[in-house]
Amino acid sequence: MSANCCESSCTPATAIPPRYRRALWIALVVNLAMFGVELAAGWGAGSASLLADAIDFFGDAANYAVSLFVLSMGLAVRARTALLKGLSMGAYGLYVLGVAAWNAVHGVVPEAMTMGLVGTLALCANLGVAAMLYAYREGDANMRSVWLCSRNDAIGNLAVMIAAVGVWGSGSGWPDAVVAVGMAALALSASASVIGQARRELRAATSRLVAIDESRSGRATDLLTGDRG
Repeated sequence: MSANCCESSCTPATAIPPRYRRALWIALVVNLAMFGVELAAGWGAGSASLLADAIDFFGDAANYAVSLFVLSMGLAVRARTALLKGLSMGAYGLYVLGVAAWNAVHGVVPEAMTMGLVGTLALCANLGVAAMLYAYREGDANMRSVWLCSRNDAIGNLAVMIAAVGVWGSGSGWPDAVVAVGMAALALSASASVIGQARRELRAATSRLVAIDESRSGRATDLLTGDRG
């Protein structure tokens, strides 16, 4: 979900308003913190769905960082940043699938209480960020995308909470595994989309540089020819 939002935020944008910049900084810190919390809780509770939900927080943090740091830079820099993000998310998505498969094969039952508590905390974090960015929901594509990211990620938090109820009610780890596989599949799909777009933008940036070099070379040749004449 996060990575899809990045597609629109990776386009050129005008200068970021100061109040919006502060909101993005807060959102960046919140999402990085929750990424660490869910990563640690997922490991501690043996929950693949918590690990999968951490992907969204990582993706959003990268999205906000892109908005803050590289949107004013050249196309090639933005494309390389997006490519790194896509590769990282893809690798993490594969890791989550591996954890889900391991848990399913070995009958690992995650701690439902930890899943529920952390899922609730994550939901509150995303709702808080969404409320903070609500005033910018009708802004440009970048502003709208970061608000939609937080709003949509609440769905992932609800999925983790539903998985927690399923684990608690059934005494089985299958609800956690099913949710994790679904979220990891979304992350892999989004990763492929971001990588594809980044590669296209890199090709476009390279073509632009080649065209500029050829133009400069042509002008230099014309000057040399003129001097000889």
